[in-house]
Amino acid sequence: MPQQQKTFRAIDVGDGSDGVWVAHTQALWPAADGWLTEESKTPEGAARARELFEVHMPELVPVLDRLAAGLDRPRGETFLTLAGIRPFFAGCSQIGVGGTLMRNYDFDPADCEGTIVASHFLRPVIGMQDAGWGLLDGMNDAGLAVSLTFGGRFVHGPGFAILIVLRYLLETCETVDEAVDKLRTIPIAIPQNVTLVDADRAMTVYVGPDIPLTEAPDACATNHQHLPVSDEQEEQSRTQERLATVRAAGPDLPALLKPPLYNSAYDTGMGTVYTAHYRPTEGQVTYHWPTESWDQSFTDFTPGTRTVTMGRAE
Repeated sequence: MPQQQKTFRAIDVGDGSDGVWVAHTQALWPAADGWLTEESKTPEGAARARELFEVHMPELVPVLDRLAAGLDRPRGETFLTLAGIRPFFAGCSQIGVGGTLMRNYDFDPADCEGTIVASHFLRPVIGMQDAGWGLLDGMNDAGLAVSLTFGGRFVHGPGFAILIVLRYLLETCETVDEAVDKLRTIPIAIPQNVTLVDADRAMTVYVGPDIPLTEAPDACATNHQHLPVSDEQEEQSRTQERLATVRAAGPDLPALLKPPLYNSAYDTGMGTVYTAHYRPTEGQVTYHWPTESWDQSFTDFTPGTRTVTMGRAE
């Protein structure tokens, strides 16, 4: 299945109170409700999710309350905490260097929301949204950019989906150091690699339910945290091959748009859905596909839709 088409959209939701975010998110229900674990659908589970959010993301509690009230769906508040959802596992390759962050997001296109969102909940943020108000990657007006990729180990524990953690970091931090300090104390449900970039620094850290935050050797990441990688994992994900390739290529956009970093395995749910190039100090991001691109920025954010072709012609 070398090529597929997908429609991406860009929306400006402001602070979430003008109805744009509500209309968009209500249209995704009840699929979003299906992300919740059975435990989180109980009163006790909902209370634990709320408490976890209040403890670790207090600055966002008023935003959570406002969005949940507007969403007006059973278990809507619990879903928006992203503290009780089923684990999901994605591919991805990413690199931060020289004030830029580049990444490929590899996942099942049908399960990727494909929404570029400009928001102003606590501060201006632009990113690729998923799960209501979570982010797969993004940047803020202070010049900080962040991106996620699965850490490669299939373990799960109590904590947040990394999507809401990236949102929280961009809403409350201005530098890589600030963001890493906060990451150290936030429980993360599954292993994740997070790449962070500001004007002065770029780094990748490993987080997860069973490890303390660990700084990676450089600001590159694919889908493993520790060596050795099993032969089976390497055959399935090519994580070591991709990491070596992205390290050798450096901040080279064309390398991200060709194998082995660009993946057309859409039939297995691990094709490249989009390539993102963030220049956070300039407030600019470009989303790329093999035959086109879409620029967005804080000074010129353009809502709309684009139907793009993913994958490379054979």
